Amino acid sequence: GRNCSFLQEMDVIQKQDENCYCYVQNRTVHLQYIWSTLQVTVNSREIFRFEPISEKSNCRNSETVFEFAACAIQIFRKPETSTETSISINQYGEDICFKIQPFKTEPYTVSVKREMLDGKLLLLFVAGIFLFHFANSLSRSTKFFYLSGIILGVLALLVFVLLTLKRFIPRHSTFWILMSGCWMSSLYFIYCFKENMQWLWSEHRNYLLGYFLAVGITSFATCYQHGPLTAELSITLFMWTLQLTAFVLIYCGVTIPQVAYAVIAVSLCSKGLCYPLGAACHIGRKIKNHFKSKKLVFKWLTEEEYREQGERETIRALEELRSFCRNPDFPSWLAVSKLRSPHRFSGFVLGSPHISPAETKAHDEEYGIGSLFLEEQLFETRAESEQDDSANSIHDGDEEDEDEMHKKIAFPYATELL
Repeated sequence: GRNCSFLQEMDVIQKQDENCYCYVQNRTVHLQYIWSTLQVTVNSREIFRFEPISEKSNCRNSETVFEFAACAIQIFRKPETSTETSISINQYGEDICFKIQPFKTEPYTVSVKREMLDGKLLLLFVAGIFLFHFANSLSRSTKFFYLSGIILGVLALLVFVLLTLKRFIPRHSTFWILMSGCWMSSLYFIYCFKENMQWLWSEHRNYLLGYFLAVGITSFATCYQHGPLTAELSITLFMWTLQLTAFVLIYCGVTIPQVAYAVIAVSLCSKGLCYPLGAACHIGRKIKNHFKSKKLVFKWLTEEEYREQGERETIRALEELRSFCRNPDFPSWLAVSKLRSPHRFSGFVLGSPHISPAETKAHDEEYGIGSLFLEEQLFETRAESEQDDSANSIHDGDEEDEDEMHKKIAFPYATELL
């Protein structure tokens, strides 16, 4: 019923009498304004009274819990008096109306400016996403438990004190009633602190820092004395509390409620699909490794390794042959009927060497040191070297002398070796 002036973007209005102003929201949704806000600033050289006007003064038409809490806070809030004030209007929030009442006849200026990217909203949104996806690991972290206790003690001192004194409250119903009252009071104090943070920091900075320091140290000492959470039920409740807090941060971090609901739904779905996706990725890696062709790696053996490997594999193969022959299913009579030396075969199966001493002696005479085979190899190598030396002596006379000296030296050496 008031004759109010309607504000628009980039308006700069200058007046000196009492008046009310309203900003009517644009109902067309544009995604580029998801983190955009409007800043309405009122400046004057004299003190004026700033009084918000709520269309839902009885709070009966509130659609959500957040709207009801904001309406209840507006009822108990006193008009603000200062020389400069500013309010932040969400792009797709409620219509905002307020009244300016100057105490003296002095002009004041009302300006409207758009901020396309509000850093506070973006920070809340990112913090909510991070807190939701890492709630499980953070709920089991000792450092984060102490940090959460300090933050809870500073922002909601009544709730922290009630949780500390929970063991002294006999009935659970009494505890939950007191908890509800403490939370409502804490939310009201948080809202008042947010609205008057600039004034408190400029006028009462020392008291504010003293409060943060004293309550923070006391909260840390209380949490340290209590110790981190160990029961699985307590850790689960703490994780659910963090996820619920993440949803509140996501909702407060965007200007379009539909986008906030969509992000919350996608986060819940991604949290539920992490286990099937993880199982599918694990199966995919197993299949890929199974069908992946392995690259052959060749390793060259030294002469000593080759000899040791031959002896080891020969012994292993002979033991496998003995075990196979000792098997009851082995056709022993058929094998014996086809052998020239059945007694030698039976001795081999019972553990005797597979080579007789006579075969060992014959092998040494044939291939050992001083054998005919070694002499033939040496003489054949010497004959080839003599042919090469004679061919070289035809083409070069100097090389012929060197070759003759070489033969004189090499021949006695070979003769001595033989």
